[in-house]
Amino acid sequence: MPSQAKIDSVESLKERLGGAKAAVLTEYRGLTVRQLSDLRKQLKSAAAEYKVVKNRLARIAVQDSSLQPLGAHLKGPTGIVLTQQDPVGVAKALQAFVRTNPALTIKVGLVEGNVLEAPQLRALADLPSKDALRAQVVGALQGPMSQLVSLLTAPQRELVRVLEARSTGSTE
Repeated sequence: MPSQAKIDSVESLKERLGGAKAAVLTEYRGLTVRQLSDLRKQLKSAAAEYKVVKNRLARIAVQDSSLQPLGAHLKGPTGIVLTQQDPVGVAKALQAFVRTNPALTIKVGLVEGNVLEAPQLRALADLPSKDALRAQVVGALQGPMSQLVSLLTAPQRELVRVLEARSTGSTE
């Protein structure tokens, strides 16, 4: 019979997993407490949280949820990164941390229903954020429009220049 603490732990994890857009499983073996604390701070700034989980309890928590594909990867010392925001920012924060702390191993991630292996998560980290992509799209749309406006107003500008040249030439 499971203890009340374990039941509460599973329920708490289910709540956290419920609204997650992305979840990344990591192996934290070899990291110090200070390094884990730094990781949590970096992830918090990216609107994510890092939780060390017990694999058996985590498998129970992901059953019958959108994160069920992660259950097969819950082996060894496991920490889970959860976010309800932009997964690209989280992937960038994780990759930045891994560069300075190679002891952290990224196992697998689940981003908006798609299972991503570590190389795919690195590729995700290389993408610009959603805001940067939106800015690029707006810029791409705005460029041709401004050229069109410039072309349409060119005859009027030339007419004004000709009239100004005639008026300054005739007064002398």
